Amino acid sequence: MDVKVEEVNALTRKVTITLPADEVKGKINKAYTKLQKEAKMKGFRRGKVPRSVIEKTYKPQVEAEVGEELVQETYFDIIEKQDFDPVVHPEIDEPAFNGDGSFTYVAKVDIRPDFELGEYKGIEVEEVDTDVEEGAIDFELGRIQREMAALKNVEDRAVAMDDIVVVDYQGYHKGNPMKHVKNEDFTVDVGKGQMDPEFEAKLIGMKKGEDASHEVEFPEKHPNPILAGKKVEFRIEVKDVKERVLAELDDEFAKDVNEKFETLDDLKAMIRERLEGDKKSAAEGELNDRIMKKLLENHQFEVPERLVRFEVEQMIKQTEEQLEKSGMDLESAGLNREELAKNNEPIAIQRVTGDFILKKIAEVEDIKVQDEDLDRAFKRIGDQYSMPVDRVKEFFKSRDDLLPLMNEVLNEKILNFLKEEAQFQKPKKKQDKEPAVEEPQEAEVSSGEKEE
Repeated sequence: MDVKVEEVNALTRKVTITLPADEVKGKINKAYTKLQKEAKMKGFRRGKVPRSVIEKTYKPQVEAEVGEELVQETYFDIIEKQDFDPVVHPEIDEPAFNGDGSFTYVAKVDIRPDFELGEYKGIEVEEVDTDVEEGAIDFELGRIQREMAALKNVEDRAVAMDDIVVVDYQGYHKGNPMKHVKNEDFTVDVGKGQMDPEFEAKLIGMKKGEDASHEVEFPEKHPNPILAGKKVEFRIEVKDVKERVLAELDDEFAKDVNEKFETLDDLKAMIRERLEGDKKSAAEGELNDRIMKKLLENHQFEVPERLVRFEVEQMIKQTEEQLEKSGMDLESAGLNREELAKNNEPIAIQRVTGDFILKKIAEVEDIKVQDEDLDRAFKRIGDQYSMPVDRVKEFFKSRDDLLPLMNEVLNEKILNFLKEEAQFQKPKKKQDKEPAVEEPQEAEVSSGEKEE
């Protein structure tokens, strides 16, 4: 066996492997013998077809199957003996059966980057504010009050803020109807922001039974790719208008929300507890993001291109799955795969880089996934989906399904370790921070599906 290793770049090796003729010959003979026993060919009895005829007919098939078998049987043993650490399955190129009976193939192998760990213990991270202000409780109380409000038909006035409006609409771009920008009997809670703010604003002043045509110009960075950068004409018909009749915020209202509440203060206490839980959960994710940002700032190194490409493809696949739920694909959403890949590449590089940093920390700190860690993960998934733990485990019997979960649990353990080691700084109070101009968040215009 002959193995030649060439350095393509810092993180890629070209490994040319030639297997000797005697090893190859046995595989070839075995394949042809099997075919001779099974092949049915006109003019010959089964099992009596001459080898020369079999070879003439089946040579490409035999060489493809034997070549793949030879690669599978030899690659991993050969690479294990090399002085590098591969991180992803190789690209196998140029498989060839040579004139002397030997077999050659080329494996392009991406290897783990070699880098020194920078600062990762005791990094300074600003704490996430988890305090719940009274204003947030009042806002949530108002939301509940709105949701529980009785609805009264409006006949004698125009649509106003906070009204519930039922509309039919159809979007047109350059005079052509847009297949995925239309709806019938669609309910709009005016001012809530479920539709684009400009779209909702155009409804104010219309009356039941009225038709109107309004143009809305969407920015290039609008979250809905179908609308981004387009000037859309909306032809709207108002079919019904209702207004809310709000109940008084008192003890009786609290009892109507849930019989376990005796007073309005009981309801407020429940709201505070829930908001605090939500903020603490969100804070964990925000702290992880801040720690990862610091780690990326403290470590700069190249990562394998193929791993980045794989991550980009996963991100595009996720986009496709989201679009599919709305009955669309990339083309119908006006998205270009190449542009999408280019836009996602910086994020993919950060993800791949961050994963290498975390795994290096795990190696240095001897952080590993234990059985009890997986048991907690199974229970968490079970609680989330209201499933018994045994049934959850059934979903992770396969190694291919379990490995991503193990990777997620390991990263979680590493980040918990880093948070324990971090130096937390108190968050700046609002008055201490520099004023920032916040861009208004634009809600996506619903596309295609009726609201039940």
